[in-house]
Amino acid sequence: MPPTAPAPRGPALEAVIFDFGNVLCTFDNRRILAGLAPLCGLPPETLARRIEGSDLPRAYESGEIGSAAFLAGLSTLCGHAFPEAAFVRAFSEIFTPIEPVWRLVRTLKPRYRLGLLSNTNPWHFEHGIRPTAVFPLFDAVTLSYEVGAMKPDPKIYADALAKLALPPEACVFIDDLPGNVEGARAAGMRGITYTGPEALRAELHSLGVVD
Repeated sequence: MPPTAPAPRGPALEAVIFDFGNVLCTFDNRRILAGLAPLCGLPPETLARRIEGSDLPRAYESGEIGSAAFLAGLSTLCGHAFPEAAFVRAFSEIFTPIEPVWRLVRTLKPRYRLGLLSNTNPWHFEHGIRPTAVFPLFDAVTLSYEVGAMKPDPKIYADALAKLALPPEACVFIDDLPGNVEGARAAGMRGITYTGPEALRAELHSLGVVD
């Protein structure tokens, strides 16, 4: 006899919401440092200390500053006026698709509403997220810099739910960071901490999600 499908826990799910970084694509910030180092003449290790010691990345992702202010701030930190085009190229070419998750998104699309919820910034969105082949499959997109709040702030989950026009109990959120998953659960959604494609598929099946 064929195996019995697991019974879903709670109400039937109508939407699957994905984080982007390390769920749909891996990212490697060392590529940013390697790209910027020859432009400004500083070693990657020095750049890392200066950037990580500043508040600029958080302010950019939260929408507190725009792209021009971010570039100006990093130029000051690094002692070099970065040309915008060269900077954006080094800053944005950091993503690598997680192909099994992309396949999962494609198979879920006919049956479920799909959401994308990411802590990100304008340049990463325009040059790294929007161009991906799966981006057009998402019914609703929530970005931290547009909302003015970053996961796990309740505002960002509320924005995703409003755009999907669904109650939280009808949604499951997937993120690689447990704290962000807990934020989704606090908002009433079910949550999955991403550890790999096969584990994700198994956890979705346990919730009654059919791919």
